[in-house]
Amino acid sequence: MRSLERHRDVGAYALGLLDEVEAFRFEDHLMECPRCAAQVTEFGPVARQLLLYRRATPRSVHPMAGPGPQLLDKLLGEVAARHRAGRRRLVFALAASVVVALAGSVLSLVASGGDGAVRIAATDERSGVWAQVTTQDESYGSDVELQVKDGAGPRSCRLIAVGNDGSEQTLAGWMVPNHDARPLTMHSGSTFHPDQIARYEVRTATGEHLVTLTPS
Repeated sequence: MRSLERHRDVGAYALGLLDEVEAFRFEDHLMECPRCAAQVTEFGPVARQLLLYRRATPRSVHPMAGPGPQLLDKLLGEVAARHRAGRRRLVFALAASVVVALAGSVLSLVASGGDGAVRIAATDERSGVWAQVTTQDESYGSDVELQVKDGAGPRSCRLIAVGNDGSEQTLAGWMVPNHDARPLTMHSGSTFHPDQIARYEVRTATGEHLVTLTPS
């Protein structure tokens, strides 16, 4: 096939309309023609949209069929209903999953994420330490992320998970810089599952209590 005809096959190739032999020959042409290679790339978004349309269109529907006004009205009604239901579910989820508890000198916030993760944040007014623990249930126990702000360094600290049975696990240790209140982030894990943990405690290496984070 002449080079000019090869150039004209760009659209057919990008849309998958060439048979196996012609596609193989056109790929040889692409190796030597930067212009056609660039045009194939430009066809990418169109090809993806047509593929999605084909997958979403029942076989009994003609490829060029257009939706009638009744179908459009029905679809718009369903979309509006889903949006209203989504807003209601969001309000209920926030009301059910967010608990603000003021106990003594500790202000804590517990929230559940849509991916199953549970985030607990607390500030101890006595120590001034803020911490946030995000946990995700895993087959081995819990995946744990800790963020902490502590401007009273330098000092060595620990994150302790206290189980429902009173047993303890040290999940992370770090050194607080000298008078640096910027948040530190650490990742760790626990053999406890989230529902087996009664609370998390941030303590100094010498055992001084800094802040407690209690799941709801």
